[in-house]
Amino acid sequence: MIHLRPAAERGHSQHGWLDSHHSFSFADYYDPRHMGYSNLRVINEDTVAPGQGFATHGHRDMEIVTYLLSGALEHKDSLGNGSVIRPGEVQRMSAGTGVRHSEFNPSASEPVHLLQIWLLPNHQGGAPGYAQRYFPENLRRNRLCLLVSPDGRGESLAAQQDGLLYGALLSPGQALEHRPDPGRRTYLHLAQGALEVNGRRLDAGDGARVEDVPLLSIGALSEAELLLFDLP
Repeated sequence: MIHLRPAAERGHSQHGWLDSHHSFSFADYYDPRHMGYSNLRVINEDTVAPGQGFATHGHRDMEIVTYLLSGALEHKDSLGNGSVIRPGEVQRMSAGTGVRHSEFNPSASEPVHLLQIWLLPNHQGGAPGYAQRYFPENLRRNRLCLLVSPDGRGESLAAQQDGLLYGALLSPGQALEHRPDPGRRTYLHLAQGALEVNGRRLDAGDGARVEDVPLLSIGALSEAELLLFDLP
């Protein structure tokens, strides 16, 4: 069965410097029908104004993935890491026993548009960690590219959780398929563009919760950028 999560029905918060849409309950947005899916707990679509950002704050026992859509985001953390993330790059931070970090838009003129993703770890109290990797367009163009996995298989980032996160850039008229293993669940988030998934239309910001569907047929109605979660 496919359950659509329309973009317009997501939670929304506006803080002046930050415009955020929440696919699942987060902060002041609470909906008991949307508390996450399997170990996928958060998908926030954030737009951060130029010269603004998230001051230093703490996390623990969460796998946090940052995916850039446009602009740049500067990261600093208590593990000593400092980097700037740009489109095509994926960042994974394992909060584990505790980590503090800040995220800042270094541009004086351009906003940064990103997805913040939280996945529940497969055990609590793990070691904090950080990794970042660039996935060139040719790896993601018209194919599912594995971005995050439990074991870092292929070129993916390893995270302390049991889901697989794929990314794809689909050209108009192109299609791909996903066949989950028995007992696995799928969540699809459309970051940009328009898709048809097993005959159901998705537009930018829409999500789809999928279970007991042996084959997903995903076709691009326009240039599209998507994330697909293969979940326990």
